[in-house]
Amino acid sequence: MTVESGKGLVRAIGRWTLTGLVVNSIIGSGVFGLPSVITGYVGSASPYAIVLAGIGMGLIMACFAEVASQFRDAGGAYLYANKVFGQFVGLQMGWITWLVRLTAAAANANLFMDYLAEFWPGSSDPVLRVAVLTLAIGTLATVNYRGVRSGANTSSFFALAKLVPLLAFIGFGLVFQVGVPASQASTSGTGEWVKALLLLAFAYGGFEGALIPLGEVNNPRRDAPFALFTALATCTLVYTLVQVVVLAALPSPEETKKPLAEAARVFMGNGGAALITAGALISVYGYLSGTMLYTPRLTYALAERNEFPSVFGRVHSRFRTPHVSIVVFAVLLWLLAVLGSFQWNATLSAVARLFNYGIVCAALIQLRRQQPDAVAFRLPFSSVAAGLGILFSLYLLSGMGVGEFVAMMLIAAVALVHWLVLKQRKRTVAPGQ
Repeated sequence: MTVESGKGLVRAIGRWTLTGLVVNSIIGSGVFGLPSVITGYVGSASPYAIVLAGIGMGLIMACFAEVASQFRDAGGAYLYANKVFGQFVGLQMGWITWLVRLTAAAANANLFMDYLAEFWPGSSDPVLRVAVLTLAIGTLATVNYRGVRSGANTSSFFALAKLVPLLAFIGFGLVFQVGVPASQASTSGTGEWVKALLLLAFAYGGFEGALIPLGEVNNPRRDAPFALFTALATCTLVYTLVQVVVLAALPSPEETKKPLAEAARVFMGNGGAALITAGALISVYGYLSGTMLYTPRLTYALAERNEFPSVFGRVHSRFRTPHVSIVVFAVLLWLLAVLGSFQWNATLSAVARLFNYGIVCAALIQLRRQQPDAVAFRLPFSSVAAGLGILFSLYLLSGMGVGEFVAMMLIAAVALVHWLVLKQRKRTVAPGQ
């Protein structure tokens, strides 16, 4: 059933649609390329690294589940931090979240063009590349501009479509690769495990973005926890089995940049390799469709609270979507995709989202104190889970490089200036009231 959210948007996202959005937001480019990198770091222990990362991210997602169940408006981590810790921390989270979503989407747009070149070599021509990016991003912007239901349905379609080739890969691989020896374990130390887990945090990340449009979800208190836990179980199983098949099919998976395609070629032939490459295209484009749906709701939420220019908070009179925010995000995504690179965008996105995770885990502890009797999803041993989630985030941040540290400091400075401007404006307006 579709209902008004009370603030211009329409509640048209149901439980399974939200679950599809979370899955679509997690499974993007990482599953098709990371098996090689993770094997290079920790060898045949890589499936255990995936499960370990899933447990760590599961703690964080559980904290998100309880915190999100107490809110019914758009905004995600920005909204939670704003309500619990005040405007200053809220703006820091708002800018960091926006940076994460923009850089992650741009990284996937770059990767989409790389995979497309496998089928259409001419697409790597600079002019054609810009034209294809314009068409791909413009199509998703148009779909989401015309209504949240069409955008959510598109995301659900891609969530299912990207799972089909992955499940086929797992099924054929488990049947035909039984008994084949896996790669030898590497002599990896603590530093390699930190790097591996940091990259896996990127692979598991994205779920927090799917919580941004809760202002358009039918029943956030019930649907958000269900969607998060269902998506976590699905993605952990898929990631682990994919890694097992890659290790069984390839003697040295760390030596290829396309481990799934090469592994599929072993037991499915060239047709299987083509299927996986097509699956990667679908997966990456599906990720972009989810990002196009929820990221504009962040600038909408900021404008709704008078912390961003009011134009970003406009809702289309017919389609009931934050159309200005959608158009602005699409343009910025296009620019960053045209001018940026996959590796830089992906690394910065992985580091930045860890700050979000730590803050939301801390928000859970504070909310339990502020609202001990809130009608919401209740996580058992919440303080322990939140503390472990914070420690896991800090542990992964120890792998942050100088470039990422500088970028985060710049974003923090921008958020500080933003807060000072709002504070000064409030002082100026107050005397006249």
